[in-house]
Amino acid sequence: MYDILIKNGVIIDGTGKTKFLADVGIKDDKIVKVGELHDEYGEIEINASGKYVCPGFIDVNNHSDTYWQIFLNPNLESLIYQGITTIVGGNCGSSLAPLAKARAIETIQKWANINKISVNWLDLGEFFDFFEKRKIAVNFATLVGHGTIRRGILDDQMRNPNSKEMAFIERMLKNALDDGALGMSSGLIYTHARLAEREELIRLAKILKKYGAIYVTHMREESKGLLDSIEETIEVAKESKVKIHISHLKAIGRKNWHLMDEVLFHINQAKEEGLDITFDVFPYVNIGSVLYTLLPHWATDGGRKMMLNRIRDSQIKAKIILDMKKSDFDFKKIEISISSLDKTLSRRKITEIAQSQGKEVEEALLDILVASEGRVVISADVLSEKNIEDLLRHPLSIISTNGVGYNLEHARTGEMIHPRCFGSFSKVFRKYVLEKKILSWEEAVRKMTDLPAQKFGIKKRGKIENNYFADLIVIDPKNISDLSTSENPYQYSRGVDYMIVNGQILINEGQYTGLRNGEIIKL
Repeated sequence: MYDILIKNGVIIDGTGKTKFLADVGIKDDKIVKVGELHDEYGEIEINASGKYVCPGFIDVNNHSDTYWQIFLNPNLESLIYQGITTIVGGNCGSSLAPLAKARAIETIQKWANINKISVNWLDLGEFFDFFEKRKIAVNFATLVGHGTIRRGILDDQMRNPNSKEMAFIERMLKNALDDGALGMSSGLIYTHARLAEREELIRLAKILKKYGAIYVTHMREESKGLLDSIEETIEVAKESKVKIHISHLKAIGRKNWHLMDEVLFHINQAKEEGLDITFDVFPYVNIGSVLYTLLPHWATDGGRKMMLNRIRDSQIKAKIILDMKKSDFDFKKIEISISSLDKTLSRRKITEIAQSQGKEVEEALLDILVASEGRVVISADVLSEKNIEDLLRHPLSIISTNGVGYNLEHARTGEMIHPRCFGSFSKVFRKYVLEKKILSWEEAVRKMTDLPAQKFGIKKRGKIENNYFADLIVIDPKNISDLSTSENPYQYSRGVDYMIVNGQILINEGQYTGLRNGEIIKL
């Protein structure tokens, strides 16, 4: 007898293979049989007639750790209702460990209120020990944040590490990989990592290569400097021979949308030359970004305190506003998503806020940045739908949320979070599989399961196969849909009738059971 027996389902096994009818038998935390099991019995039997049975989805670009939600809301309901059973944290150069000193946690202050955070670990092993006792609903793996290590050693100093400090950075990276990190991420758009030279990245990437680990990068520029950024990314991969992955590939701003064709040309060429290169994409035309990254670089040099001091100086503030007006970015499209002023902002659109205050948009944004002590996350409709479709079609793309796990109660904070947190994976099926038919079911599922598992070194997950972990979902193809919108983001996706994580049922007949059965995944 099986612990769980899924009968009469249409199997989409994650590999891209054509879907087929079969049953799935589960014992303990493993898949033990895939085939015709009509004469077998299970302690729990799920009738999946007319439904699709898929591997649980893997979200390789998730920020539930750096937004602190893995501790504040370990159920991560907005993710599980999309069918996500595994998340990878430590993205965009910031991770919760390793920390050269406790202050290094400040790398996440652009996303989370660190005044309410206490840290009881330094190295990654200690973090895993602490985290294992807490338990979250889904499986968790992490990358090492290049910016976190770097800032832990250099503090707020805006310079490159000397030879002794570089050796310490390398040792910390090796120790974290020994502790089970999947690889390293960089966030080269952020102030404290912006100075990192190509040679520094190549040295660290060579270490990753020796471990068979991955290098994941949030590139320096995603607007007019996009081509230079992709060239640097490919050069680092060529020099180190590391497997490389680009986070949330996009071209920001209408003037730069045309650059995507050339970016994909360079990626295709790199693949033909033997590089192991992939990228992820979220299916929305609006970005969710940290506001200060949109300011002129000179205004943010030296970190948050120096940036705020510059803005408070009326003469320097005027120069910042002048440079903002000269930039390619349309600041009028901005809506404020998250700041310490969330409950006092009566309006979200910056045009409305500026008008009510009798100010220009740029000045209003800087005033909000100062009042929020630098922590402002914005949303702006600045991406191309055509580019998104081209990226989704591309054989090297992986589907991600670039989001965070929340519950409905989080709406009380006043934060207007990005709808991708509640709807990314479901939207792909509703809009791009069922409506636009840009992807087949098999292709979409592969981009959410086996492809990310293979690329990130996540073993025995991402496929429906004997002896793989029993991370499975049962989807109603007629009902799968995202409901979250920019105006009302706090709406769970629908259409995932059952979810199984490590052999235990998390979603039963469309409802979350409250179980937290996620495991820590290590390289």
